[in-house]
Amino acid sequence: MGSVLALSSNPGHQNWPFSKNHLPSRWDAHPAHWDRPPRWERRDGRLPNPGSFHSLHRSCKDVFPHQIEGVKMIINKTLSSFFKVSHTLHLSAVSPSYYRFHVEHLQSDDYSKDKDAPALIGEMDSSGSLNAHALLHLTERVRARTVFQTQQSQFVTWQFETEYRGSDFTAAVTVANPDILRESVILVAHFLQSVSSGLVLGGELVYHRGRAEEGGILTLAGQYSRPNWVATLNAGKGGAHASYYHRANKQIQVGVEFEASTRTQETTASFGYQMDLPEANMVFRGMINSRCIIGGVLEKRLTPLPATLIMGAFVNHRGDKLQVGLGVNVG
Repeated sequence: MGSVLALSSNPGHQNWPFSKNHLPSRWDAHPAHWDRPPRWERRDGRLPNPGSFHSLHRSCKDVFPHQIEGVKMIINKTLSSFFKVSHTLHLSAVSPSYYRFHVEHLQSDDYSKDKDAPALIGEMDSSGSLNAHALLHLTERVRARTVFQTQQSQFVTWQFETEYRGSDFTAAVTVANPDILRESVILVAHFLQSVSSGLVLGGELVYHRGRAEEGGILTLAGQYSRPNWVATLNAGKGGAHASYYHRANKQIQVGVEFEASTRTQETTASFGYQMDLPEANMVFRGMINSRCIIGGVLEKRLTPLPATLIMGAFVNHRGDKLQVGLGVNVG
């Protein structure tokens, strides 16, 4: 849904000062099992399902550290087998501080319980902004999602998505921000096909119509995966996005990304890595990119307490900026 975000409004809570891009919108995130990377091999010899279009670059992106700044505390609480809540308090000197309340209600049918799929997700922050998701498994192969997002008192996003997963292909259609009075709408179609046990080909078609403009963007996508590495490429009129993920061993994972945009006339190359230290209950993620930004985030599990300590720092050598963050995740 990156193309939809580029064409629609994206208010966001924060603007990361090290980059001109906004942080990823929270409503663009999918449940983990929706974006699970496809298995490259099946015992029955048939081609595997390629997974969701949103997950093509996920293996590489998960290696990079999430940008952190200020002080953040997250408290998670499971009230029942179907009901979860979390409280987030973020204090920052760069962006406005906020409090966010997040709640999830899980589906009660047997299929969804096995997948641990949230049926209803909602969150509201101290500024009055609301994000609401409804995730439904209509059948074993058909999934539907509805998203509403408000920025204070104004609706900024309303989105409807349907996805069908065949035995060796995935097709999805999304309608975003339809407005009859303004005669505007964004339509997105995704299709992925498994060509072999490791090769996936497909594309994305984005159509945008408004009173003042109308146009479409076609993006072709391909992914080749092996047990220890995944190479992915998206290319179209709007630019190109290439990524490479490699698992060196059980402790070390690395990823390389290259992004080029024809709209902003900018290119960015990034290198990230993740190091797992299970004996020390620690995970470290680091990155460096062509904009002279270096950053790292350390996560330390505070056993036997149900809490994780998060420490991060990012340095922009070109802009001579430094940001440090500290967080605690409880539950």
